[in-house]
Amino acid sequence: MPTKESPARENSSVMLRGLRVIGVAVKAEPRIFTAAVLASAVYGGMTVASSWALGWATDNAVLPAFARGGIGGSTLVVSALLIVGVAVLKAAGIMGRRILAGVMQYRMQARTRRAVTRQYLKLPLSWHHRHPTGQLLSNANADVEAAWAPLAPLPMAVGVVVMLVTAATAIVLVDPVLAVVGFLIFPAVAVLNLVYQRRLSPLAMRAQQLRAEVSEVAHESFDGALVVKTLGREDDEAERFRARADELRDANIAVGRVRGLFDPLLEALPTLGVLAVLLVGSVRLESGGVAAGELIQIAYLFTLLAFPIRALGWVLAELPRSVVGWTRVRDVLDATGSMEYGTAELDGTGPAAIEAEGVTYAYAEGAPVLTDVTFSVAPGRTVAVVGPTGSGKSTLTQLLARLIDPGSGAVRIDGTDLREAAKGAVSASVALVPQQTFLFDDTVRGNIALGLAVPDETIWAALRLAQADGFVSALPSGLDTKVGERGATLSGGQRQRVALARALVRRPRLLILDDATSSVDPQVEKRILYGLRDGAGDSTVIVVAYRMATIALADEVVYLEHGAVADHGTHERLLARCEGYRRLVTAYEREEAERAALDSDEEVVA
Repeated sequence: MPTKESPARENSSVMLRGLRVIGVAVKAEPRIFTAAVLASAVYGGMTVASSWALGWATDNAVLPAFARGGIGGSTLVVSALLIVGVAVLKAAGIMGRRILAGVMQYRMQARTRRAVTRQYLKLPLSWHHRHPTGQLLSNANADVEAAWAPLAPLPMAVGVVVMLVTAATAIVLVDPVLAVVGFLIFPAVAVLNLVYQRRLSPLAMRAQQLRAEVSEVAHESFDGALVVKTLGREDDEAERFRARADELRDANIAVGRVRGLFDPLLEALPTLGVLAVLLVGSVRLESGGVAAGELIQIAYLFTLLAFPIRALGWVLAELPRSVVGWTRVRDVLDATGSMEYGTAELDGTGPAAIEAEGVTYAYAEGAPVLTDVTFSVAPGRTVAVVGPTGSGKSTLTQLLARLIDPGSGAVRIDGTDLREAAKGAVSASVALVPQQTFLFDDTVRGNIALGLAVPDETIWAALRLAQADGFVSALPSGLDTKVGERGATLSGGQRQRVALARALVRRPRLLILDDATSSVDPQVEKRILYGLRDGAGDSTVIVVAYRMATIALADEVVYLEHGAVADHGTHERLLARCEGYRRLVTAYEREEAERAALDSDEEVVA
């Protein structure tokens, strides 16, 4: 049984893992990082140099002016040039490291977001089924930002090490006795930093995890707004979100409380060191052991030493969030199950021949949804896939479009196993119109073309075949009418017909309609299917159907039951020989007949 790590080991592990995350960024952007560190080193060096300039001006300009009542012009000019020159170089260092640190951070965020998005598109649909959308959004946004949060203070923290070393060396060279007095504060600062990190790390990690959970709840609530409102669950969803948001608030407050406790202590310790140096220095000044300018220089240098220590602390404080964010991002980037492609091209012309042989598929570790599914479809045929709820109809359509791959068996187009097809070959030959119609917040034209250079004549031809040309031409701006998010300005049937036109405009050799005309009235659906069957679409058509009228229009029927092909043939033959099929497709008619008979009996009794 694994044992829980001690706080010391856990803190050490977080620090090492955080440094490895930083190493990834440094390796990816070595030039920008080096330039940012050099700019920060210039800032650190000039900060130390400013103490020397002040000391020189004190000894050579300020004190002589008090003693003699005046100052030479050349000395004043040199003092001014020293102070201004150091200030200008210091400002240049600040600008350089801030700009370059920002460039490095945002470049890494952009690079990582692109990598995460590419991985999302590369991973099969089966992987997406196991991961909620809110979590995926958090991975690509909040987690990426958290992963590279240390990059903003990193160049400064590394560059000001120059300040730390230079200042410490200068103090020792000016007065070793005062150096020993001041350096006694270092162990106290180191211990306080260690305690600070140990207390902060678990709290920061918890806060980052809760950010993802809040994002998941928010996205789910917004995405299901229709369900929430129609069922009157606004208060329940608000309470669910409030509970998670309160947890995140409390976690952030806990982080802020720790920072509020330790930050003043870390700021105060170097000040105590300065006071100790001034106290001992005043004694040495009276005895002649140190000059006034040297004492001012040492005191100023000790005030500078606090900054490098705090800069390193800023980086260390971001490491826990960085580790959590990067771990969640790596979980996506390292995910397995991506689609493998071959080299075969599906370059035939005209309607495609379809074959499924021994196809079995299961979601995750569950029981198989499809088992040993075998059937074939000749080119140009219209086939209705029929079956009770849960029989695997939608899963079959996803296999035919190669959104998922079978666990065993094969799906072939024109004799080519889809797993052997080249990348893009299946999508170029197959179009799927799913149950859940999705339209982008774009124009009608943009939703149909989706980036293709399609002439308007071709778009209108697809709209006519989808029986959508009438309502589109009546829209305020025709093809240029924006349809809103998810096509909110259109009815359900209109959205389905635009989605169908989007598929038809690509002239697919295999067109799959997964209950894609359920929101269309039967007469319009009949005209659509007649047009497709008569060859206007030049496609083999697979349609998941429930209506008797729709099924009757098909050339043949594949009847699924319990994830297997129970029968395959024409509608009339299946009605005659398959009890399960007959019971399913005549259910509405039988119910209407029974209801009519019951109403008749009630009238007789009355």
